[in-house]
Amino acid sequence: MSEIATRTDRSLEELDRLANLAGDVIRRARAAGASAAEVAASIDTGLNVNVRLGEVETVEHTRDRGFGLTVYFGQRKGSASTADLNPDSIQATLDQACAIARFTEEDPAAGLADAARMARDFPDLDLWHPWAIDTAGAIDLGRRIEDAGRAHAGIANSDGAGVQAGESLSVYANSHGFLGRERGTRHSLSLSLIAGEGERMQRDYWYDSVRDAGDFMSAEALGDKAAQRTLARLDARSLATRECPVLFAPEIARGLVGHLVGAVSGGALYRRASFLLDHAGKAIMPAWLHIDEKPHLQRGHASGNFDAEGVATRDSALVTGGVLARYVLGSYSARKLGLQSTGNAGGIHNLQVTAGAADGEASDFAGMLRRLGTGLLVTEVMGQGVNTITGDYSRGAAGFWVEDGAIAYPVEEITIAANLRDMYAGIRAVGADVDPRSHILCGSILVEKMTVAGG
Repeated sequence: MSEIATRTDRSLEELDRLANLAGDVIRRARAAGASAAEVAASIDTGLNVNVRLGEVETVEHTRDRGFGLTVYFGQRKGSASTADLNPDSIQATLDQACAIARFTEEDPAAGLADAARMARDFPDLDLWHPWAIDTAGAIDLGRRIEDAGRAHAGIANSDGAGVQAGESLSVYANSHGFLGRERGTRHSLSLSLIAGEGERMQRDYWYDSVRDAGDFMSAEALGDKAAQRTLARLDARSLATRECPVLFAPEIARGLVGHLVGAVSGGALYRRASFLLDHAGKAIMPAWLHIDEKPHLQRGHASGNFDAEGVATRDSALVTGGVLARYVLGSYSARKLGLQSTGNAGGIHNLQVTAGAADGEASDFAGMLRRLGTGLLVTEVMGQGVNTITGDYSRGAAGFWVEDGAIAYPVEEITIAANLRDMYAGIRAVGADVDPRSHILCGSILVEKMTVAGG
């Protein structure tokens, strides 16, 4: 029997304990003179095992606690946190937050989210699936994954297989009387392999990430995928500088959507540090393209009934018919901009990018290669060359050169460059080959033209 399987699930008791603590601290903050207060408390537990060449490299059991308190004395704000939930530490945290608030400048945008916006419905989003695996079972699974990858001819070495099981409990409460509880699990498998020797050496990997371990791809399939990706990179070439269409593989394409979110998020906007400043209601993508936030997806990677301020989440368009429908705002940034919170304090809750193209047809990955015709398929990007202020995009990349809709050979040591404004406007198609491992659910993205520079 496994360690996790044989222990009693006390998650609801733990949530009750966190909720009682949060409520007590808010009452004490009000008694100390605070006009308003909010508390976020969490307990995260997990098992993390790494295996390399059949040997156990690391076994880590974690149990992390967090407690954060923010108090408001009118428009003056003070925040403090601790990882220790004993009474003395909690009291010290409260005293510190109050002291900070008393000596800080007033901020007209400071304060809790509007009471009328608090979540009232808490449907089950199917996020809680503790994984019945113990250390021995995780080690055995890691070995199976690695063995499957190393069994492929041409695989010379391994960087190791990882098995992670995680559980998270959290409570958010504020002096509006709001109390929200969340519990979720997140599990992952991974494998990194090496093929070739010397200057021919190539490394690649694959992973899977799920809420419920029953949804994992098999150990053998994951090992096979990692090996196939690694072997496909052998004998990679560089490219002469050119302009060409670029197809971003799904796991890379979601990064382009992430840059969009960053550019339309409140912090960048009120600091006037975004190339999409004042673009709400304007066309930024082709007219057939839609991106929607879906906070209540069952087992979604970022599903939630409320945001980090207790504001109720709801389905909402981010881009509709190519037009930027709204910004991504919490209460503070909304007030700075003279707008309303969009329920995004703490981030986005699942984005779905609708597959399609100007001709109305959605393509699988093979179909996207045919749409690309002759150009670059990007499967890896490197570096931080994305400027949200100007939209300039320049990153190291690797992938494959494609000719007549078929992969011709692997490429490496190249740079891809353009401006995000032009890239978004120049999207020719979004694939139906959605990568489910992220809160950004997106297929491959075909961009009409970028500059590709070789080494």
